[in-house]
Amino acid sequence: MSTSHRLWKPVKKAMTWLFFIAVIVLLVIYARKVDWSEVLDTIVNYNRTAVLASVALVIVSYLTYGVYDLIGRASCGHKLEKRQVMLVSFICYAFNLTLSTWVGGVAMRYRLYSRLGLSSSTITRIFTLSIATNWLGYVLVSGIIFSAGMVKIPAGWFVGSATLRTIGIGLLLFVFVYLLLCAFSRRRRWSIRGHRLALPSLRMALVQFTVSSANWLVMGAIIWLLLMQKVDFPQVLGVLLISSIAGVIIHIPAGIGVLEAVFLALLRGEPVGHGTIIAALLAYRLLYFIAPLLLALVLYLWLESRAKSLKAKNLAA
Repeated sequence: MSTSHRLWKPVKKAMTWLFFIAVIVLLVIYARKVDWSEVLDTIVNYNRTAVLASVALVIVSYLTYGVYDLIGRASCGHKLEKRQVMLVSFICYAFNLTLSTWVGGVAMRYRLYSRLGLSSSTITRIFTLSIATNWLGYVLVSGIIFSAGMVKIPAGWFVGSATLRTIGIGLLLFVFVYLLLCAFSRRRRWSIRGHRLALPSLRMALVQFTVSSANWLVMGAIIWLLLMQKVDFPQVLGVLLISSIAGVIIHIPAGIGVLEAVFLALLRGEPVGHGTIIAALLAYRLLYFIAPLLLALVLYLWLESRAKSLKAKNLAA
């Protein structure tokens, strides 16, 4: 382990804890301001159309995420049936959202795909492509939203509007350079510290950007609907994007507390009460995290019971 890596590790850990403490403090401050009767009233009297539309979008989002692994299937050339790939992707995504990337994204994928007959190297490529696809879409959508100044930042926040615009322009510049490399680079493979990186074709890169961007837009639309459309969609989407990065930094499963803290902070001044925000996010967690997790648990047990026969069938095919 290099000296710089040893020095950075405790610094990173300290920053994570400081951020975690800041989130807790922020939540406590806002919790004292929330009218909890308004939260309960909002949940009980939710518009049924908004809830049903949100459920439909949750299904769309999970199906869209399944395409990430289908991209991996096309890239790796493995022959698992598409429905098996979509099933594994659904299970892994549900566990990933609630129990962290290491459990859902990594451990669960290796477990299920290996049980279905894929090699470790192929599973690694699928996982890597899935992660890359997810964040490529994030970069594109964030670049557009941030650079256009669609997110209103409250005065005194640690990131100002000008800084956020600069970040957005930088993200769009990355997208432009990345697509140029995919289209024209003669060198298609690199090796960094023993890890091999392959540059996709321009066509595949465009598919990754399109599918992932659509998924991020759908996630934002779910929260927008649950907020009863009282806040502009770009603002809701921008806050979701910021909270997602905060959740990655702090490493809390399901981003518990982080999502709420960021939304409460950045929607301060919007025509929506704290209770409505909390109710919408509780409904979002129920529809997007908890309900799919329960279904994924049942499907996981079913897949484990059928894995041996499915593997034999896959190897024979």
